[in-house]
Amino acid sequence: MTVTAQINVETEAGRKIVRELEKHTKLVKINYPEPVDENGLPIQTISFEESAKQSFKLLGELYGTTFENRFTK
Repeated sequence: MTVTAQINVETEAGRKIVRELEKHTKLVKINYPEPVDENGLPIQTISFEESAKQSFKLLGELYGTTFENRFTK
């Protein structure tokens, strides 16, 4: 049997419930809704790695240098 629940994660209690559910990876699958802007259009997101890569590139251009780390390779 499958149960669907809506949890308000804007409250501390809601975030606590979700954190507890995330610990049970074999039993619980959490689906997060697609983020939307105020017009109802989907917000494009990028991964942390891509964000770091872009940040180091921008900093390198700003300071006239290159950075060598796991995000710039």
